[in-house]
Amino acid sequence: MKLHLHDLTLRLRHPFTTANGTITVQRNLLVELDDGRHIGRGESPSSRSWPQFDSLSARIALEKARPAIESANFEQPAELWSLLQPLLAEHPFAFCALDEACHDLWGKRRQTPVWRLLGLSASSLPPTNYTIGLDTVDRMVSKMREFEGWPVYKIKMGSRDDLAIVRELRRHTSAVLRIDANTGWTVDQTLAVAPELKSLGVEFIEQPLARDDWEGMARVHRECVLPVIADEACQSEADIDRCAACFSGINIKLAKAGGLTPALRMIPRARALGLRVMVGCMCESSVGISATAQLLPLLDEADLDGALLLAEDIADGVEIHNGRVTLLEAPGTGARLRERCPTPPAMA
Repeated sequence: MKLHLHDLTLRLRHPFTTANGTITVQRNLLVELDDGRHIGRGESPSSRSWPQFDSLSARIALEKARPAIESANFEQPAELWSLLQPLLAEHPFAFCALDEACHDLWGKRRQTPVWRLLGLSASSLPPTNYTIGLDTVDRMVSKMREFEGWPVYKIKMGSRDDLAIVRELRRHTSAVLRIDANTGWTVDQTLAVAPELKSLGVEFIEQPLARDDWEGMARVHRECVLPVIADEACQSEADIDRCAACFSGINIKLAKAGGLTPALRMIPRARALGLRVMVGCMCESSVGISATAQLLPLLDEADLDGALLLAEDIADGVEIHNGRVTLLEAPGTGARLRERCPTPPAMA
């Protein structure tokens, strides 16, 4: 087994602004597992919310684990995940990319899509939303019109004009709206705006408070007229039980969780606790999005628009048209590079 690492510089379609700041370029890491016959691929994204897990830190973590990775023998992805958990537990973004690559390789070795190997059916899939980053109202309307006709839009919040933005966007679409405050609100602010948001056709609010404000979230959970979904507060399996007392559902992001393997454990646990289950993404190519999409048959909601936020994708993969996702019959996750990535320079 050979491990290949490639730095990705992904330019965004528009500056992407949330309550945590603005980005115009996304720097991710492409991870490949090469067994000599097949190559499995995964992607480690980056996020302003988790600056300690950037692409450089992912590369360093995987380089340290390289001997164990390249000498590992495994049949199932969960076997490799368990083997490497002591080495990569503190590096979930890197672990995610490796686990995605392992699943892709698993499917390619068996000439079967991952979703089929998981025993799932693609006959009924939730739509994905399209995310509108914070901007002037006119520009947010323009961004929505670029993807007109979608059944669901996620609107980033965190400005002084949040309600005015939602009112104006509602004038231009009858679609379902979701609100994501990215920890930018207070308890009182959330409770104050929720009734009007509900009247404007908002489905739920995602992570309004700081991720460690459990007392505040418990109050919001009791008093808010809209469901509230955990994102930043739900990082891994260990957070699910606590989220059940403070949220109506969780947004699982593979990078935070450490890959598909732990996500496949998180979903049934959340269901057992009565939580809605959503899976999200960051700004990433179709390599990462195609891996995440393998979970679609298990979900209530999906946020898989990360590759659509890019000016140019590096891969083809799952197909998304007007919010409807089509899982492919191609082996593995279905992601295929459009152009071979160059071999990166050796680490110093």
